[in-house]
Amino acid sequence: MSTTTAQLPSTQSAVAAPARRARLTLTTVPVHTPAPGEVVIRVEWCASSPLDLHKADGGLVVPSWPFVVGTGGVAGTVVSTASEGDLKGLGVGDSVISFAWGSEKMANTQQYLTVPAYLVSRIPEGISKPAASTVSVNLVTVFHTVTKDLGLGLPWPIPSGWTPKVADAAILIWGASSSVGMYVLQVLRHWGYRNLIAVSSGRHHDSLKDLGATACFDYTKPGVEAAIVKHLGAAGVPYIIDCIGSVEGTLRPLSKIAHDGTRVAIMLPMIIRDATEEEEPLYESDTANVLPGEWADGVVLRGVRTHFYLENEFFKERLQSEIVPALLAQGIVKPNNYRLVEGVSLLERAQKALDMLRQRAASGERLVWGVAEE
Repeated sequence: MSTTTAQLPSTQSAVAAPARRARLTLTTVPVHTPAPGEVVIRVEWCASSPLDLHKADGGLVVPSWPFVVGTGGVAGTVVSTASEGDLKGLGVGDSVISFAWGSEKMANTQQYLTVPAYLVSRIPEGISKPAASTVSVNLVTVFHTVTKDLGLGLPWPIPSGWTPKVADAAILIWGASSSVGMYVLQVLRHWGYRNLIAVSSGRHHDSLKDLGATACFDYTKPGVEAAIVKHLGAAGVPYIIDCIGSVEGTLRPLSKIAHDGTRVAIMLPMIIRDATEEEEPLYESDTANVLPGEWADGVVLRGVRTHFYLENEFFKERLQSEIVPALLAQGIVKPNNYRLVEGVSLLERAQKALDMLRQRAASGERLVWGVAEE
């Protein structure tokens, strides 16, 4: 049984990819009644994710065609809840965000999304829904990457007087102006990590320093790898986060910086060739197959798989339901800058957003667009 303020429809419109690199279409799918512990969200805004492009153009983790697209963040309103199970205090009328995946009923390009309550965060007052939609995916990715792949501590709540054991160790963030990179800086700064080295285009350096970067390097400048190594000195860099995962654009330069003992966390999939209007993308997910023989002995390569964060029972129950809204409410992290994608229909907005991902039109901002049709 569920409780709701209005009768839910039995079906709804959703955006689908009919085939690899085909233009998107509209399809009709069921509206799922919430099972115990689930809520139904009326989807008002979503933030596009690179994974949307990897799936639509590269067929990444697509079991069959067509499929309902949408793996990024979502913002909307709870319109129905189950009458049983742990609802994390959520109720009808709550303004919420969610990072959900795994089945069609949780895709964010449909009008209603049915999702476990532990994958939902209330939006604090003072934050708009379009802005809030940019948060969940990448902030969750940061917690998983830092704790699982780098092995660093992010205790919650932070114990009084707590200081990381490696507070002064260098942590290099390549792609620091990306959505993930900006949250990496904010989170690590708050938890007391003091040696955060950001690599991005020079035009983002001032804003990255405001977020916590202690040194910035411009990846477009010749010799940037040597400049970073010189800055690091004899201690080198024990921790690297590659927020982009481009074999030529980020991994090859990083192979000249990492040394014995460096842990390198790489956002998956690793991109061998980007999608363009003319060519399909080419990806790799096994770190052993990328630049073999070019890494120093003893470098530990870790492919980041955020969807496995639920294996951490503490994060499963508290990361989205408690930690994310608390960090937002306290101003510890701020939503990404975003660009609204306009269009007269859901399908037009979805297609424009996908095209803009393919063209790499956004830098230092997320693509956000409206889903709900009034």
